[in-house]
Amino acid sequence: MPNIKSSERSVKTDAERRARNYSVRSAIKTSTRKVEEAVHAGKADEAKNLLINAASIIDKAAAKGVIHKNAAARKKSRLAHKANTAQQA
Repeated sequence: MPNIKSSERSVKTDAERRARNYSVRSAIKTSTRKVEEAVHAGKADEAKNLLINAASIIDKAAAKGVIHKNAAARKKSRLAHKANTAQQA
């Protein structure tokens, strides 16, 4: 445990921030998984709608600073590519 007052406060805020980031990252993973499951099931229309939702969640995470903006772009691009292959098949 820290001895300095500001360090004690930062331990508390770090824990709060970690918990918030964890929930946002979990939401990203869940939405990504739903898109991929729809693609594997061959449900192109559902995958397209889920992709819009997932992109929104990823953009919000990047805006909050939970993930880097380039990582967000990469995730969205890969998901869009998967969704597009489902529509062509």
